[in-house]
Amino acid sequence: VQLVESGGGSVQTGGSLRLSCAASGDTSSYCMGWFRQTPENEREGVAAISVDDSITYYPDSIEGRFTISRDGAKNTLYLQMNNLKPEDTGMYYCAADRPVCGVGSAYDFTYFGQGTQVTVS
Repeated sequence: VQLVESGGGSVQTGGSLRLSCAASGDTSSYCMGWFRQTPENEREGVAAISVDDSITYYPDSIEGRFTISRDGAKNTLYLQMNNLKPEDTGMYYCAADRPVCGVGSAYDFTYFGQGTQVTVS
């Protein structure tokens, strides 16, 4: 499985971005998620979605501002980010295949993309 993120960029506080993650290989049976690595080198899970798309997971810090979704037909994962804050700045990575779905340790995922940079000022 290969994952390629896109959609990052620079926005002002309060702005929105939509990240995409195109997957090659079948990810329909995987929990998938997004995590970010901050300039301080901290790695934080920001969203995850269950295998059947019925459950989504977010940490409290996201406060309802992000929405994860998946388009199975396009084999693409999305992260809609609204009301962005400077503390959302970081490199955002798509990930797939976590044995227990959730926003715990990013290292529990098997597959990772190369990341897309998000800068909020």
